Amino acid sequence: MRYVKWTVWALLILMVFGFFHYTLPQHDVVRITETYEKRIDFGGNSIFWAGPDAGNAASVNRDVFFFQTIRPNGKPMVYRNEDTGWGWPPYFKFSTSNLQTEAADLKSVKENPQWVMITHYGWRNDLISIYPNAVAVRPVSGPDVRIIPWLNMVILSALAIAVIVLWRKWRRFRARSIDPVMDDIGEATDSARSRVSGVISRLTSGLRRQIRK
Repeated sequence: MRYVKWTVWALLILMVFGFFHYTLPQHDVVRITETYEKRIDFGGNSIFWAGPDAGNAASVNRDVFFFQTIRPNGKPMVYRNEDTGWGWPPYFKFSTSNLQTEAADLKSVKENPQWVMITHYGWRNDLISIYPNAVAVRPVSGPDVRIIPWLNMVILSALAIAVIVLWRKWRRFRARSIDPVMDDIGEATDSARSRVSGVISRLTSGLRRQIRK
């Protein structure tokens, strides 16, 4: 049972980590090489795509904006550009067209790079064709610019404080309300077990005396 317990805890921690890693904003410094629009047919990976842009009806396919970029190490990275609207994650993004225009204006070539910081959420996976969703783009001085994720630090700190407070409240509630009940149940169980053992012992002794006679 100990292994089952630790396995459950490990899976729970992994799920929580994955949720926050996917949802919280991340910042990449890249060079934009191209922006384009592509018709996407949504299938089994539709959970990793945003809903339709604000004001548009839902459909099985639609046009989605993309950024093609190059990282400082020379590796490619592709981002989608979709509205989040009022849904989850709560970025309240309604400016897809404006962001696409800004990204197109920041395109550059290898010989004369314009480095930009793209704020996004989500993951890139070639196997199931999912892309992180860009929520902001702005020029930066160079590929080595220092980025401090203040928002993530505030959110995770607030979450850690909330977890500690709730854990302490649970410990107090358990010590005050649950543990005494469990102790009473344990004492009642021990008492009942003792009485049953006594009855069985007396019956066994009586049977032995009857057999000897």
